[in-house]
Amino acid sequence: MIIRETEREFVMITQHDHARLAGEIASHLEKELFLNDEFLSSALLAIDQHDRGWIPLDASPIWNTESRAPYSFMDYPLTPKIEKYQQGIDEVENMNEYAALLCSFHYASFMHIRDSLDEACARFYQHELERQQRITDKLSVPQEVIQRHFMLLQLCDDISLYVCLNEPGVSKEEEHPWFREGFEATLLGERCEARWINTREIRLTPSLLANELMTTLEQRYVLKQKIETLGFSEAYKASVRVKQDIHFSKATI
Repeated sequence: MIIRETEREFVMITQHDHARLAGEIASHLEKELFLNDEFLSSALLAIDQHDRGWIPLDASPIWNTESRAPYSFMDYPLTPKIEKYQQGIDEVENMNEYAALLCSFHYASFMHIRDSLDEACARFYQHELERQQRITDKLSVPQEVIQRHFMLLQLCDDISLYVCLNEPGVSKEEEHPWFREGFEATLLGERCEARWINTREIRLTPSLLANELMTTLEQRYVLKQKIETLGFSEAYKASVRVKQDIHFSKATI
């Protein structure tokens, strides 16, 4: 789960819904950014499906008694998380090998996996290195194209996380600290950045979109008062589903 806490509630978004938003963003990018039409649909599939391993975990979110909050993707117990990462990439590979390659690069890049001394992390990382070698040996894709698609996956993932983790309309100074200085990706000679224009509209810099995107993101508002009276599981089941309207405007030059 992706979680944003307010005074009264926890705003909860499933990882798969977040990934679908990332996929929508990717589908509206200037096609030239992908460098290669042959693998474009596979790259878009990877971005759309990159978090599908979280589907079973997010179907039954759990409570963290230490933090007195639901477990999020950041603090979820490591062993089941690693298992589902691998399961999700396996499922993507059954759909499309190249999409699985990009998802594998994405998960293998996480610091808590790549640099961990944990045995489960080490096994996962080695398994993904072997998957990457097997797929790259089989497919003839220029390394430049793979690296661009991998970067676009991470960028669209970050843009979607920006939506999920920030209060709509928030000022740049009050954004989630991950995004105040923009994203890691650099395109068209500029560091990529998102900014809320108002409570519905977001603008990207540089102008990456071929056309504007108007979409929604489903969220659950889980009231803290109900958690206290019903317990977290029942409060989650009773929570209200809300669709947030989002407008990615196309910047004019």
